[in-house]
Amino acid sequence: MRASFRSASGRALDGHSPDRLFFGHWGYELDGGSELGEPVIVRVRSADSVEVHCHGGRAAVARLQQTLVEQGCRRISWQAWGSAHADDPIRAAAWIALAEARTERTAAILLDQHQGALSRAVRSTAELLGQGNASAAEKRLKRILAHVATGLHLVCPWRVVVAGPPNAGKSTLLNAIVGYARAIVNPLPGTTRDLVSSVTAVDGWLVELCDTAGLREATDPVEQAGVAAARQALSEADLVLLVFDGASPWSAAEEALMAAHPRAVVIHNKADVAAAPDSVRPPGRSLSALRQTGIDGLLCEIAHRLVPCPPEPGEAVPFTPDQVETLHRASRCLARGDLGGARESLEAMLQCSEQVADRLGQGEGLGRCD
Repeated sequence: MRASFRSASGRALDGHSPDRLFFGHWGYELDGGSELGEPVIVRVRSADSVEVHCHGGRAAVARLQQTLVEQGCRRISWQAWGSAHADDPIRAAAWIALAEARTERTAAILLDQHQGALSRAVRSTAELLGQGNASAAEKRLKRILAHVATGLHLVCPWRVVVAGPPNAGKSTLLNAIVGYARAIVNPLPGTTRDLVSSVTAVDGWLVELCDTAGLREATDPVEQAGVAAARQALSEADLVLLVFDGASPWSAAEEALMAAHPRAVVIHNKADVAAAPDSVRPPGRSLSALRQTGIDGLLCEIAHRLVPCPPEPGEAVPFTPDQVETLHRASRCLARGDLGGARESLEAMLQCSEQVADRLGQGEGLGRCD
């Protein structure tokens, strides 16, 4: 720092009390020998910790960093720094994940984990195992594992696929939910040929809505590819919305589609149009995507289907794949009576993981749910 920073007052960086602030310029030589000074504020936190605050665009920051690297410093990500300086790896991971939280609800859950909710639950479960209280430990572990799906989707959106026959109003429904024209709407069947997705929030939960090609026997190669992509998306969905034209007679093909996806939310669209005479339809949500009636009720059902039991404030919620795998390993040990193995697995969660820190340093993030 002394090699590059010049304080405006001429004072040296060392020899002062901690947390002293210095204003000055960051100098580095340009071609031709001239020197350029970037105005900066330096905070000396301790004898071995210094902060540099500057303004300008990314180029100015990058040049300042490059000067330090040329002098022997090593550039690391802020995630790796946070992980390396944390006494509690779970709280450090929550701090990192908070930067990716996109709704107030998911951020609040991650903030609880950063404040120690998951760490305390893991530690207390390990203590119960150490005392030989397998029954109480198993009960507490099951409570933690009950929130796995929710935790893995705090920064990774739930995937909700909108599917159904052609011209049932799938694209109109997606647009009505996200609030803008994300998907192309056309009265001609087969308009949607590829997957169209949009990320939104439903009751505070992050959701990726995916519009798909109409499901039917197609002869056009492009439409065939769209139908194949739609079927693939259905197989990977967390939740399926089956949209049918409520103004048309119920068909055997629609019956077969519903039977193939028994856990889907069935939607009878076009409630603003008179239904076909003598048309008997199975139970489902009746709405009009065009008039946007019945959308609020649908959103409530989507939220309930995805997260039927939201965690209480301050509850322990595992939120990374590594945490989930370790908890499941502890659960398997407990199931076969290996209390020592279960305790060892849980205690490992509370120890800093060099492997996780290295991955964060490579910019790979916390991992994504499948």
